[in-house]
Amino acid sequence: MRAASSIVAPMSGHTIAFRSKAGFICDMDGVIYHGNRLLPGAREFVAWLQKNEKKYLFLTNSSERSPRELHQKLARLGIDVEEEHFYTSALATAEFLAAQTNGCSAFVIGEAGLINALYNAGITMNDVNPEYVVVGESPSYSFAKIEKAIQLVRAGARLVGTNPDLTGPGEGGVVPACGSLIAPIELATGSKAYFAGKPNPLMMRQAIKRLACRREESVIVGDRMDTDIVAGVESEIDTVLVLSGVTSMEELRGFAYRPKMILDGVGGIVEADEE
Repeated sequence: MRAASSIVAPMSGHTIAFRSKAGFICDMDGVIYHGNRLLPGAREFVAWLQKNEKKYLFLTNSSERSPRELHQKLARLGIDVEEEHFYTSALATAEFLAAQTNGCSAFVIGEAGLINALYNAGITMNDVNPEYVVVGESPSYSFAKIEKAIQLVRAGARLVGTNPDLTGPGEGGVVPACGSLIAPIELATGSKAYFAGKPNPLMMRQAIKRLACRREESVIVGDRMDTDIVAGVESEIDTVLVLSGVTSMEELRGFAYRPKMILDGVGGIVEADEE
């Protein structure tokens, strides 16, 4: 393992002047923590953001937890971040559905973070004749729920997923994410799900809007090439890939696009700034 400050700058030798950036959009799983384990450098990175009065938003494709629960989780790990600094794929999904159809209903496979986000957006729960079937990460995912979702989609409900991630990082290794969980429903119905989370430009625009920063003065930090980095590239925002999560250096060869910088972890941002 290289030192945390080891940097690969694959785009014409360019680097990012972090001190000059006003806004930071950061993933959480694989960047700040794995499960309930805080990753090296995460505490120092958040302290650096706060000390330098940076605008920052933790943008996560995980739909299980609400901003309040994420605030409480980081607090248990020793990091104090207020609820306003979190934006989840559950919130993005709820905002998308509310904008599509006023007062719609949904059959939901997901946890409290997703259900509460939908409810707060005025979307009712319906397992008989909903307009939408919405799928997010859930440890209570079951054959019975998949069967019900398939019946509803075949009856006319539109299929929506919180995010397209196939896998995510966990304490014990890789775990299945929304893209994998929704696949049986897509295959059995012939329907293609619409995903509201990263790399959907809708979620990225919401993030920039919430930060109140221009894209030129912002940076995206993530561990996934297929969501975090491609979202930044397509939004013309500088990107930092950290190798503490899903994507490895070896896997970079399979992508046509590249991050502007690569670090072993978010602690490298602090060290790069000091250098």
